[in-house]
Amino acid sequence: MAKITARSPLAPDHFPDLPVIKGVRFSSVAAGVRYAGRTDVMLAHLVPGSVVAGVFTLSATRSAPVLDCQDKIGVDSPDGAAIIVNSGNSNAFTGRNGVEATRAVTSAVASAMDLPEGRVFSSSTGVIGEPLPHARITAKIDELVASLDEGGISDAAQAIMTTDTFPKGAMAAVDLPGGRVQIAGIAKGSGMIAPDMATMLVYIFTDAAISRADLQTLVSATNDKTFNCITVDSDTSTSDTLLMGATGASGVTVTAQDTAFATALEDVMTDLAHQVVRDGEGATKFVTVTVTGADSDADARTHALSIANSPLVKTAIAGEDPNWGRIVMAIGKSGAKADRDLLSIRFGDVLVAENGWVSPDYQEEQGAALMKQPEITIAVDLGLGSGAATVWTCDLTHGYISINADYRS
Repeated sequence: MAKITARSPLAPDHFPDLPVIKGVRFSSVAAGVRYAGRTDVMLAHLVPGSVVAGVFTLSATRSAPVLDCQDKIGVDSPDGAAIIVNSGNSNAFTGRNGVEATRAVTSAVASAMDLPEGRVFSSSTGVIGEPLPHARITAKIDELVASLDEGGISDAAQAIMTTDTFPKGAMAAVDLPGGRVQIAGIAKGSGMIAPDMATMLVYIFTDAAISRADLQTLVSATNDKTFNCITVDSDTSTSDTLLMGATGASGVTVTAQDTAFATALEDVMTDLAHQVVRDGEGATKFVTVTVTGADSDADARTHALSIANSPLVKTAIAGEDPNWGRIVMAIGKSGAKADRDLLSIRFGDVLVAENGWVSPDYQEEQGAALMKQPEITIAVDLGLGSGAATVWTCDLTHGYISINADYRS
């Protein structure tokens, strides 16, 4: 496994002080699934009456834990629930062995916590194609259960990391007519990041009281505006999972129509999504790509992703080269509608190109100065309609190559 020794230069200053979410407890242990000398398994327990919603990768080669979660997620139950996650091994492309390993882990958790097996959700992240040494995890279940703590979420964030250089957390509190509700979430993700669901592992918890159906509606809709709008390398994982649990412990009832709660959830999910990009393998630049004036929102998104996923665009950004011609290339190849003589391109607030040609007022040193910043905005207006989209990405550096060339070493 590649050794990541340097914290991303785009990382936040510190892990946030996440609030205790009443009704959920966390624990983590070192099971030696792949890593030595660090925690690599986390457990979360939600009280009876909690509801769980989720979204999952659309990969055709998704892992056994993903398939198991998909089978369980749409069921209402009065029972409590548990989420168990290991890092170091994705339990993907492991055939029958993967199914049996997943069942062994979830059954052991169910037995230890007196839960129906259908209320135990699992995730695995790490190397693809190697059998999961599940006995190392099941041997630690009793220890995990015994050490559950409502204040253990930050340790849980550490345990789920793979090539991440920092743990990721975000929170929000919202005052509603019935009282205050809180949301806290953790995530892992650094490479193999591209929109096709959640593009990483994400676990979000709230003390709001909400129906499973309404929670699922909110999670699915908000996912489309957040995690499905990030890309590090255009590669969709086999293991992408986002699970959200609502314990109802606050006694404050919310619905999918509660704008304040929906906004708070979007803030948390956006924050986590941005942190994943900021921790993109080898990243030195956080890049916002905004496309307006498209024929439709779908076309705008296609163009934005074409720019954000282009190795030529991303390496130019890494080299701090304001090569706007590569933006033109990415628009032209996307397959969505565009007219060369109508589009305009900006780097930050600097107009670079318009009407099919470089702007007469543009000076190369302006673009070069902007490219030296750690955060860069590329804005394209196609001049065709009202379609718009924003995606977030990072640059592509030698660090990405080094990390992934040595990933299994």
